[in-house]
Amino acid sequence: MHDSVPAARLPAADVLYLVGTSGHPNFGDEFIAASWLRFLARVRPDAEVWLDCPHPGLASHLFDGLHPRLRTTDTLWRLALETTQMDPAAADAHVDRVVTSLGSPRYDLGLLGARRASSVHLVGGGYLNSIWPHHARLLRAARRLGELSGARLAATGLGLAPAADTGALREELAAFDHVTVRDAPSAQLGRAGRAPDDAFLGLPAVAGFPGEASGPAADGEVWVCLQSDMAEPGVLDDAVAAVRSALTGPALTGRAVHYLEAIPGADRAAYERLADLIPEQNFVPFTRVWQEGFPARPGQTWLTSRFHFHLLAAACGAEGTALEVSTDYYRVKHQSLLDAGTGWSVTPTGSRTAQAPARSSSFSDTAARLHRTKLREAQELYPVADAPSPAPTNRLAGHERSSPTGRGLPGRTIGRLRKLR
Repeated sequence: MHDSVPAARLPAADVLYLVGTSGHPNFGDEFIAASWLRFLARVRPDAEVWLDCPHPGLASHLFDGLHPRLRTTDTLWRLALETTQMDPAAADAHVDRVVTSLGSPRYDLGLLGARRASSVHLVGGGYLNSIWPHHARLLRAARRLGELSGARLAATGLGLAPAADTGALREELAAFDHVTVRDAPSAQLGRAGRAPDDAFLGLPAVAGFPGEASGPAADGEVWVCLQSDMAEPGVLDDAVAAVRSALTGPALTGRAVHYLEAIPGADRAAYERLADLIPEQNFVPFTRVWQEGFPARPGQTWLTSRFHFHLLAAACGAEGTALEVSTDYYRVKHQSLLDAGTGWSVTPTGSRTAQAPARSSSFSDTAARLHRTKLREAQELYPVADAPSPAPTNRLAGHERSSPTGRGLPGRTIGRLRKLR
């Protein structure tokens, strides 16, 4: 590649670079990104915040107004997706070449912008695993950016199971300054500290949290969501049958039933098969829930396969059963919430009869504690900045990093951040 690309302009103010799987849309992923953007709007309102995600156009609409200086791009995601058909060695070499040497008009401007960032932060979610092995190139690209610019590298609330190449995963994560994961298998796979799922950061934005009804009584409402994506063959049929058995059983008969969509289309499929039990006017599409807010309240019953619906509804005091749709990916996710104490029942993969919904009366308090834990992690990563700090010296312009350790720039980073446990 040629080397005629000019060096990146150094920022006068802080530049923060977030990476997440936003814009699909998928309610859980969007909620996590929105949670970080709201937090940064409070502690770093003057920072230039970039969100690198697969669908930056839609993301710009989803997160409009959440941070005054938000910009969206897909630079690192396009690069990762470009390696989908490559073997791991070729993929790593491709990422290294593009990020470090430039020379590609498809990436140069985005990469030059990314080199201005004081931090690169992979926000939470279950997108780094063997289901999408090419997503591991996001870690690779962030690592190379950090080496070039001195940016602090962080990853929070990741779900890493199931993992294929554990050695490579650990090697990439070891280059990060701060890593936390959301469940026990991921902690073992990544040799990383555990912390609450990133969604706990955004709990105060949910009207029904902390388990105190703020509107009309929700007693008796039933909320359903079943996904057709990520489900093992035949499992959706069983899950639909299980929900039908619950809705027509004596415990729920006669109660108002609603259907909530997390991913447009993917969640509509099951609704179509339950439409004789759920009126069309009670189908709540993604756009409506995004605009009006998550509807969970105490007194409700939830029947859902969606991980973040389990998390948020339980935090608001609702009872429920989590319907498994896979024996690895979603089992790990729901188990992490059971370990945290939601008290929900689990309807296992293959069951055509739903388990009786359940709840822990103390989980709203537990969720509040987990929110405070996640907030402390966020504050450690992004302490309130009194004034803009000098940017890290750009090594590409022929200089070394301005910090003798290569990290710990005043007002920007906190040295080698400890891993929260």
